Amino acid sequence: MDAPRSDISPKSRLVTLLLCYFVGVFGGHRFYAGKYAMGVLQLVTLGGLGVWVVIDLFRVLLGYFTDCDGHRIFRWMEPGSV
Repeated sequence: MDAPRSDISPKSRLVTLLLCYFVGVFGGHRFYAGKYAMGVLQLVTLGGLGVWVVIDLFRVLLGYFTDCDGHRIFRWMEPGSV
């Protein structure tokens, strides 16, 4: 088994994607990633009137979305699940 990479977050990309899709205008995926200030900003502006949500949706799908520590949310499932 390979050692976990230090630049990859333990957060789930699937959970992030679902949160972005269903509650992205309220910043749900930002809160999950630990980016509380940006989550509040998205909540107040309704996801930048939807623009931030679309951009974040593509970033999550492509594996470029990061958590609060700057680690990429890349794994589809959290380590140790299933």
